[in-house]
Amino acid sequence: MKQLKIEASMPLCQLQDAGRFGVRHLGVTQGGALDWVAMHWANWLLGNPLGAPVVEVALGGFCVVAEQDCVLALAGADLDARVDDQPVAPWRSFALGKGQRLTLKQPKQGVRAYLAAPGGFLGEDVLGSCATVVREALGGINGQGAALATGQALAFTGSDATLREVPQALRPQYAEKPVLDLMMGAQIGDFSGTSLFEAFNREWTLDSRADRMGIRLLGPQLVYQGAPMISEGIPLGAVQVPPDGQPIVLLNDRQTIGGYPRLGALTPLALAQLAQCMPGAVVRFRAVVQDEAWREQQIYLGRWL
Repeated sequence: MKQLKIEASMPLCQLQDAGRFGVRHLGVTQGGALDWVAMHWANWLLGNPLGAPVVEVALGGFCVVAEQDCVLALAGADLDARVDDQPVAPWRSFALGKGQRLTLKQPKQGVRAYLAAPGGFLGEDVLGSCATVVREALGGINGQGAALATGQALAFTGSDATLREVPQALRPQYAEKPVLDLMMGAQIGDFSGTSLFEAFNREWTLDSRADRMGIRLLGPQLVYQGAPMISEGIPLGAVQVPPDGQPIVLLNDRQTIGGYPRLGALTPLALAQLAQCMPGAVVRFRAVVQDEAWREQQIYLGRWL
């Protein structure tokens, strides 16, 4: 077994995997990596199962020291990663010698970086996953839902892999103003015509009120004209519209049911794009149907799986 000693960490540095499924009827949310594409690539670089546990580092402030020679991988945001004083670009695996420090400082492009180790980092499985959900006190290293902390050790048992990079043509591009595909939902016809036009033809700004549960968007006021709703299950990426008319995109740590009307839900690829957007970033919505969204995702996955 090999270990990395954590020398610096922040509340948004967490152990995540593909998420917790089959438990929503218990009121338990899924958790898991917000940018599943970057998580998959980080694991792919080391030959791991694509959903193996990784460290999700949002905005930087993370530092580990290797207690043995090892090979690690980084994908996702460029957080000015350095091994000692030497820069390490994302989308590649790299060697970390005993006693060397890996530091992820601050965003240069994107928001969330994913650090993978051979075989995946070891964590306490709770309800089938070690994904950290702080609100529900589930997952993480000790199974109690805590973020990674200074002084802890990240352990892994896999064998070192050959160094490689993600091909340039397959690396996601973090656009300055991404267009997010939205699958239209059951309540779409109950919004005013003006609201629907503005929803898909105006820009939306990401509010600073954002976390792993959801992101509020600021823009034109959307008006719902339908009957009051009974609470219903909420899918990943649901775009809810509360009474103030400002949409909220619900993410991995969302509640399991809700009673606000929904424009629809973002596609999985759109969610991965959104996870790399800073507060204050501008996005737009593009309406798609389910078959179109499914086809786009299969084409993307087929290029590298």
